[in-house]
Amino acid sequence: MKYEHIVLDEKCGVTLDAYIQETEGEYRSIIKRPAVIVIPGGGYMFCSDREADPIAFKYLGAGYDAFVLRYSLNEDATWPKPLLDYEQAFSYIEAHAEEWKINIDKIAVCGFSAGGHLAGAVATLAKHKPAAAILGYPVLTETVDEILPGAPYIYQKVDKDTAPCFIFGSCADSVVNVNNLIKMQQALADNNITFETHIYPFGPHGFSTGEDSIQGKSAAFCERIPHWVDDSIGFLQDMLGKFKADQQPGENNTGLEEPVCRPHIVDDGNAWLSVDCTIGRVFGNPKAVEDIAEFIKVMKEYIVPFAPDMTFEDMMNIMRNMKLKDLLMERHVPVDIAELNKVLNKIPNI
Repeated sequence: MKYEHIVLDEKCGVTLDAYIQETEGEYRSIIKRPAVIVIPGGGYMFCSDREADPIAFKYLGAGYDAFVLRYSLNEDATWPKPLLDYEQAFSYIEAHAEEWKINIDKIAVCGFSAGGHLAGAVATLAKHKPAAAILGYPVLTETVDEILPGAPYIYQKVDKDTAPCFIFGSCADSVVNVNNLIKMQQALADNNITFETHIYPFGPHGFSTGEDSIQGKSAAFCERIPHWVDDSIGFLQDMLGKFKADQQPGENNTGLEEPVCRPHIVDDGNAWLSVDCTIGRVFGNPKAVEDIAEFIKVMKEYIVPFAPDMTFEDMMNIMRNMKLKDLLMERHVPVDIAELNKVLNKIPNI
């Protein structure tokens, strides 16, 4: 493994610790690695050591390269300086991506508390948006006024271009109220962004990985809290793809399987139709209904209406919020979904 300590802004103390793992050679199936940029918390007053290297090591163990960003603090943290620190860090990684064998399109961020605020800003506002964001007991609402006046309320900045988010925290957090998580997940749902949330029934603020070696259990501590680490790795695998075991050097690939989960819950906001659009979006498009007429004939044979006097069109209207692909799979409709998708991909989503 290669380690580098990079000074990005000496005056403001902005640094990037890089942990770069080997590729190819004995890791012959790994062409390039995905990466995680870890952003510690500390109320924009300090960067917590407990939320730095211990977090990076967890993602290193899962095969990701890891970076720890220590950003501008205190009087140097006037917004948007911390966000600009991230942009500088990402640009540095991008400039060294070929040397380090990093897949620049497979970089996630992982932030905690105030670092979770910065990670949330990265997910919503950054020029270099990550492929996914992991937000631990994050400051995402008006709570930020208490630590960094003038910084954005992240839940209000969520839009269709926000990165998929994994969010976790505790109902009993006395520092960052659970409403920060609840408002954020509502905003993500309203904007059709894929997300996963774990709100544990009790536990303190700042629990890091939840292990005794990092933080003792002086406060009431839900025993499931440490599970967030493996769950977040699973989320990244869903969004970025798992490592392939059978790839060879020289192939035109990334070393990862195709993701099994999309950044958006449905494709209704995309420029072209797909089987991952809702039934209402597909059947509400006259061009689509015309072009997939043969597929619809087969659907009518296998999708039986709920009631004798209900038409197929009535049923499609009732199920309009369901993804077309999900309906076809649930009802075992014998159509070539890949071929249907090719047809839909040629139809503008208007």
